[in-house]
Amino acid sequence: MKVPNGPTGPYRLLARALTAGVLVSASACSLHGIVRPADAPSIVPPATSATPSLTDAQASAALITQGELGGGWSATQGGATWRDGLLKTTTDAPDCQRLLDGLYAEDLLGEPTGARAVVGLDESGNAAQLRYQVAAYAAPSEVDAKLAWLRTLPSKCAQFTSTDVRGGRLNVTVVPAVLPGVGDAREGLRLTMSGASPAGAGDGSGAAPMLTLDFAAVRVGDRAVSLTNGGLGGAAQDSTQQAVQVGTQRLQDVLAGRPPTTAPADPTPAPADPTHAPAVPTPAPADPTHAPAVPTHAPAVPTHAPVDPTTAPVDPTTGRPTEPLTESPADTTDNDTIADTTTADTTTADTTDTADTADTADTAQED
Repeated sequence: MKVPNGPTGPYRLLARALTAGVLVSASACSLHGIVRPADAPSIVPPATSATPSLTDAQASAALITQGELGGGWSATQGGATWRDGLLKTTTDAPDCQRLLDGLYAEDLLGEPTGARAVVGLDESGNAAQLRYQVAAYAAPSEVDAKLAWLRTLPSKCAQFTSTDVRGGRLNVTVVPAVLPGVGDAREGLRLTMSGASPAGAGDGSGAAPMLTLDFAAVRVGDRAVSLTNGGLGGAAQDSTQQAVQVGTQRLQDVLAGRPPTTAPADPTPAPADPTHAPAVPTPAPADPTHAPAVPTHAPAVPTHAPVDPTTAPVDPTTGRPTEPLTESPADTTDNDTIADTTTADTTTADTTDTADTADTADTAQED
């Protein structure tokens, strides 16, 4: 009897159908796990800020003004001639040469990568010039690297010699400059140059020209303010400090969207203290106890003394006292009025009345 090795007839067809179904299911499961390119999430590049760290308008608004440094400052009339004669010199020390080149090109902090604004001012007292700049740089670390290098110059370039274009030799000294504690980082230098003037140069007296120049820089984020201040007549340190103080505050205010804060260059007198103002003299109120008495009429002195019956005249025919004569109303009114007017008149009236009474008594006796 032959034993079949596999399904035959209808069973073989059923087995093939089942096998095909399994393969289709397996294929569907395999395809379900495959991620097609259309379903893949899109790659989004890192977001970058399109807003610059400093705009041109902000840089201009952050500049200092001549009024903030005092009445002696005004808009510049142009670059001073000493820049070419004293700053454009050469020396063998690389760091010192870099300092001179940076002061001449006015780029000791490097080339700004963003907005910038510059203002120039002249001082009438000592013919000094001030150049003030607000600018944005690539990163705070770039500015800090320049400030760290500037901090080494008072030791690297404390004293050195440079040569100008005419062959004259100049003695140069570099010392630190004291700045207000403003901003995120800061550095300041003071440079002086002196030496024998070459023939035909200078003021004709053979005296050496003398340049004093301050440099200051303050970083605020990736922005910085920088300035040079000085000239042949010297550099006022208080002007450098005032420019740094006011300028840094103005930049911070502008970046924060606040109105720029300005400090007065010249102190203003304090308002008068009303509690100490001189009092306006006013007459003291009259003391009622010492007030002058208002003159009043003294009470009238009685013009007629009462008649004493013991001394009254006696009628010789009857032996009884005679009735005293009485005055008419008109007489009484006149006498009272005279008594109220003056004492002298009262005395006269009394005397007259007495005399009239005496005459009457005498007449009666004679009768």
